[in-house]
Amino acid sequence: MSPDEASAVAEPAVIGRAGSYSKGVARRQEILDRAIEVFRERGADGTSLRRIATAIGVSHAALLHYFDSREQLLVAVYEHAESKRDTAKMYTDISALDVLVKAAMINVEVPGMVELYTTLVASSLAAEGTPSNEFFSARFARIREELTDRLSAEQSAGLLRQDVDPADMAALLIAASDGLQIQWLLEPSVELERTLETFAVLLAPTT
Repeated sequence: MSPDEASAVAEPAVIGRAGSYSKGVARRQEILDRAIEVFRERGADGTSLRRIATAIGVSHAALLHYFDSREQLLVAVYEHAESKRDTAKMYTDISALDVLVKAAMINVEVPGMVELYTTLVASSLAAEGTPSNEFFSARFARIREELTDRLSAEQSAGLLRQDVDPADMAALLIAASDGLQIQWLLEPSVELERTLETFAVLLAPTT
């Protein structure tokens, strides 16, 4: 999760419809902001698109104007929430592991969003080409690449052990973070931060 190279990274495609004019764009963002507040404590909770509309105080037709399905809306909500707290840009001068730890700790402050994330990742496995499948396939590829680049730089600087491939380390760190957050949802006593920081010992340079 290193900083984006602005000139090399294309703008992500809008999930759903963005709105034709500035007023429509602003209305879509307002809907997503309201949805984040609704979901941050209890996730999507299996509710229908119509019930989500009621919960965030807009009409069912308003949601359908921007989103074709409940899944598309939920993916857009998660993407919008994540973009509002871009940890890659928030933490530019710390290690790859510290970025991952801090991102995980931000996540657990909003348990409903962690629940939404795990629900969407699970649904992304159901079929190719769905909104969640496309979004999370691209997201995992991007995060693996960003972590790999950061870990490679740390390895070159002698800050990490040399006998482990950076791409493998990146994949394992992501898996550990996601898995521990699921365990934390089931059992809040799980020491998420302390457990993730164990990797600092495992990845320390060998003498």
